[in-house]
Amino acid sequence: MAFLCSPLPSCSVAIFSKSNTDGFRSSPSCRLRLRPISASHILAPAIDRSAMVISETVSEDELWAAACLRVRTFNELNPSSYNIQDHRRYLAEREFEALKERVSGKREGFTRVSCVNATLPLSQLSTSSEDLCSACKYSDGIEDRVVVGSLDLNQCRWLPDEIAGTKPEGFSVDFARAYLSNVCVAKELRRNGVGYKLIEKSKVVAREWAVVQKFCL
Repeated sequence: MAFLCSPLPSCSVAIFSKSNTDGFRSSPSCRLRLRPISASHILAPAIDRSAMVISETVSEDELWAAACLRVRTFNELNPSSYNIQDHRRYLAEREFEALKERVSGKREGFTRVSCVNATLPLSQLSTSSEDLCSACKYSDGIEDRVVVGSLDLNQCRWLPDEIAGTKPEGFSVDFARAYLSNVCVAKELRRNGVGYKLIEKSKVVAREWAVVQKFCL
């Protein structure tokens, strides 16, 4: 069973767990791989954080924008390659359909999935990245916004490590457990705390699901 449509990003994996008792147990071990910080990341333009909205996705238009951001983040595509726009759209359509299936509860093995996005008004970004604005734009019914960060919070019977048979002793399917996947931030806006805000929001949602965070690095 495949959990992710896109390759798992190298930025982070978070495991949440809670037992049926008051005691907490350790989650399966996993590795946190960090990408090297480049000069472009350090010199990222500052953003108005008061205009940033971190929320669970409620519309298909926003899901599509999130899928486009993931394709943009996880795929190193040569801009001069033949038919590159059609290939990007193909990848986005695959991610969009898989994301809709998970969020709607139709993917086998998942109890529930929430797509959490960070968005900014288009007016704040229109001069900083034309490509980002055109690829990841959507309308919330009030204004045009751009998805600048995204992740999935997944609650399911099996965590990724358990597929390989490494489920720790003492765990049962009754544990409320969840993990993060597809964590990404637009390359132009990294080093602005967007990823931190996304993970903080995921903790809030996880608590609403009766899951208590347990990070495993």
